Amino acid sequence: MKLFYSRRSCAFAPHMLLFDADAQFESIEVDFESKEQNSDAFLRINPKARVPALQTEHGVLTENPAILLYIAQRYPDKCLAPGDPYLLAEAQSFNMYLASTVHVAHAHKHRGNRWVNSAEAEAAMTAKVGENMAECARMIEAHYFKGPYVLGQHYSICDPYLALIFRWLKADGVDVNHYAKLCEHHALMKTRESFHKVMELYD
Repeated sequence: MKLFYSRRSCAFAPHMLLFDADAQFESIEVDFESKEQNSDAFLRINPKARVPALQTEHGVLTENPAILLYIAQRYPDKCLAPGDPYLLAEAQSFNMYLASTVHVAHAHKHRGNRWVNSAEAEAAMTAKVGENMAECARMIEAHYFKGPYVLGQHYSICDPYLALIFRWLKADGVDVNHYAKLCEHHALMKTRESFHKVMELYD
């Protein structure tokens, strides 16, 4: 397998999970500074020009919820996703919330031009990022997080994704000290070897 990633991207989450799974894979950095994501070579891998992209022997997977679940199901002995259908749906509900709501709120900070054409509108979107991300943090802490891991007693596909989001909360100006459960979770993530391996690539 090959994981295409860029520094400071959401590929952090599947990258960490691949390390958790002890998977054999190659990390390939895509240089967004030089617009490598728009090159013909990369567009053949992912025509959306985004990361992560996980190249497997069956084809290329994109989008974090899909990649995270694939890794868990490819390495079932690592028990990275619930076996119970309802609990798995809960895990997917959480990861889809991060992908569809939290990630979009964060993206308004640097990529407002995806949604609007005026500088004034883009500035207004950027100004709301901290407030919107704080609301997301409140939602996660109050309604999603069970503790000590996202789904309760066992580490899963949700935890590396939340580890990424916690980093974004801080970068977006959210006072994370208001969210004790999220702080405790991040401290727990920092005890994992996989976290330190991925941090070497996403400093």
